[in-house]
Amino acid sequence: MTPSSSAPSTLALVPGKTGHQLTLPGTGANTETDTTRRYGDAPLFAHDSAITRAGDGYFTWLDHVWSAAGCTAPIRLHGQMHTVDTHTGAILATLPTSALPDGIIYKACGNRRATVCPSCAETYRRDAYHLVRSGLTGGKGTPESVSTHPAVFATFTAPTFGPVHTRHVRTHTCKDKTRCTCRPEPCHARRTIDTCPHGIRQACFARHELADQRIGQPLCLDCYDHDHHVVWNNHAGELWRRTKQTMERHLNRIARSRGLPRIRIAHGKAAEYQRRGAVHFHVLLRLDGLDSDDPTAVVPPPDGLTVDDLQNAVQHAATVTRFTTDEHEEKPGGWPITWGDQLDIRPLTLRGDNPVTDVMVAAYLAKYATKGTEITGHASRRLDHTSIEQHANRTGTHTERLIAACWDLGHPNHAGFDGLRRWAHMLGFGGHFFTKARRYSTTFAALRAARVHYRRAQDTGNDYAPDAFHRQPDLDDETTLIIGDLTYAGSGWKTTGDALLANTAAAQAREYTRAGREELAFEQACSSSTPLAA
Repeated sequence: MTPSSSAPSTLALVPGKTGHQLTLPGTGANTETDTTRRYGDAPLFAHDSAITRAGDGYFTWLDHVWSAAGCTAPIRLHGQMHTVDTHTGAILATLPTSALPDGIIYKACGNRRATVCPSCAETYRRDAYHLVRSGLTGGKGTPESVSTHPAVFATFTAPTFGPVHTRHVRTHTCKDKTRCTCRPEPCHARRTIDTCPHGIRQACFARHELADQRIGQPLCLDCYDHDHHVVWNNHAGELWRRTKQTMERHLNRIARSRGLPRIRIAHGKAAEYQRRGAVHFHVLLRLDGLDSDDPTAVVPPPDGLTVDDLQNAVQHAATVTRFTTDEHEEKPGGWPITWGDQLDIRPLTLRGDNPVTDVMVAAYLAKYATKGTEITGHASRRLDHTSIEQHANRTGTHTERLIAACWDLGHPNHAGFDGLRRWAHMLGFGGHFFTKARRYSTTFAALRAARVHYRRAQDTGNDYAPDAFHRQPDLDDETTLIIGDLTYAGSGWKTTGDALLANTAAAQAREYTRAGREELAFEQACSSSTPLAA
């Protein structure tokens, strides 16, 4: 099948019909013209195209698309690939994509959001997990001595912009808070019930369940400060930068008073949306020493500083760090940017009775690295003048008012606030959902390079070299280089049947890997356990 085939793409710009019917491509789904398919044949389209694909050449096609097999909407590329001699620059061979199955190359989209592409998001989550954990235990290019460094796990929250419905559990007895069944406290219990200027009662005696849609919604939409909310989201990244600077300065003052050398803090940070639409940060903070001869080295901190000093520094920084934004015609004095009163700081350990371990933190941060605004009930791509009216309304729901505030305050005439319109679909927050300090641990690029090295070793029948992380990104000192002269041909699988077969094969492979991992873990647990006395 060539790129000019009449088979349509599966990625729609506008969703098609759903429900009891088969999901159909919507408007703009095709990068090629479909001249043969009739609407009445749609329910049979996936079945027929899957049978056709599963005929001769299926396994050759599956090998060709395997790197993107689990992707929801892979990128299709066509053109030529040149094999070049790295010493002379001469082109040794040229392979056109027309000689490959389907006449194109499939590349996974690489989206980190689980709601957009679960397969690519799972790859990102696993990379984030190893990146976080290697900064606590060592490995993958990070010295194992980091396991002895003082470390804490802190959660920084946004301030209040008005009372909202909450589910507060005073003492959790459950192990998994995402499925918490503990009895919550009354939402907003009051001895005297007052009403706001809009006549809304400022009290709520309900004990909200996790699935209650009222959680995160303001008691009074008109009293809630939506403008301050989105501006805080937009400046949360700058607030964190200043907070970390304050921590390091505070600890270095302590070190200086004790006659100790300078230190620095390495961190890994994940952003998470609360139900009300405000972001808060989960941060892993590790105390490192500073080698004056080699600033890039990761060395232990001086013995005179402990995890208690690190906790005090975090508490101090979260309390004193604050600033005011630039002036805006809606707020001539600017908005104050500070942290909320809820601050959670817990020391980390690799073992022992401490409930917060390196594995838990790594899994926790990696999980939130693949999420976005879904918890608020809003999920859209970047908004513009043609789509903003579908999502923004100053007198609508809580989320609609937040988006409208972003659009209104981010008018191009307001210097310093133009980012609000760019990130209106993210309720003003424009930062990365997962970030780390430069010297905290390895990088996503190194993890991707090691994965490529592993796949090349599989293709050639060689053993994977564990020292791949210590090599350059090109992995090997090869004498030839593959250069692609490729252009965009479309997005999505060419047929719904292709998507069905590729995704099913990838899901089976993931299940096989998961089962093998569980079996190995079970065998290891059995071999390390102490036999019971007779």
